[in-house]
Amino acid sequence: MPIDAAKALAAEPRSGEISWDRKDVLLYHLGIGAGVPATDPDELRYTLESRLHVLPSFATVAGSGAPGVISGLSLPGVDVDLSRVLHGGQTLTLHRPLPAEGTATATGRIAAVYDKGKAAVLVMRTEVADADGPLWTNDAQIFVRGEGGWGGDRGPSARLDPPVGPPDRTVERRVREDQALLYRLSGDWNPLHADPEFAKLAGFDRPILHGLCTYGITLKAVVDTLLDGNVTRVRTYTTRFAGVVHPGETLRVRMWRLAGTPGGAVRVAVSAVERDDAPVLADTVVGQHP
Repeated sequence: MPIDAAKALAAEPRSGEISWDRKDVLLYHLGIGAGVPATDPDELRYTLESRLHVLPSFATVAGSGAPGVISGLSLPGVDVDLSRVLHGGQTLTLHRPLPAEGTATATGRIAAVYDKGKAAVLVMRTEVADADGPLWTNDAQIFVRGEGGWGGDRGPSARLDPPVGPPDRTVERRVREDQALLYRLSGDWNPLHADPEFAKLAGFDRPILHGLCTYGITLKAVVDTLLDGNVTRVRTYTTRFAGVVHPGETLRVRMWRLAGTPGGAVRVAVSAVERDDAPVLADTVVGQHP
């Protein structure tokens, strides 16, 4: 069996030094659509180094994204075909605001392996700390088609009850035709997002947008719309990737304020406008500091 759950879970964590600077942050922000309009003061917080605020989702690519989803597929006990792999979900926990430049140690390991029957789900956990202590923790849920069925633990359900009532805010964000080509320069070189032939092998008629690009676009929309543009208010950010996005499409981002949650969490649903609001991000919650 290509996935040996016991071996994957018992493998020694991998640690390595990562570093990033303001150029990396600026490139990431452009990769998720920041800078429109280019001279808007609210956008210059993301695109001008002298005013730079770091969107927390930058943590998913800091240090060129390694160790991360792709590196998780090379750990002991894991030997799978990249064309069968999809990013199923992502959870980010911020321990303190992200600096615009830094050096840190990233430690990655397989935290869980779940048997979903027709697929396996690997939870790749990356913990990052610098000289001052923990910075962030990333959990990436890696969905591997055709690798389930060994009778293992199915794991917890990621499904949440539907939001109640109409959204508090709804915004639309246009995805550029070259968005995936720009975003991949931040470290995710999976050809699924650029090569039409590879996309066909994976079952898609054309390259698709990185799930983490949609993830970043969505967090920026929430921060700009409901969090007063204050990136430091974000404490946690979790989502389930429910469908694909094609470059050139329009994202509809619906937001609900959740009363009675620490700091006031925000529930989010994201859909593709041109495909009859087909869901692309589901079970999405942005948690705030109390």
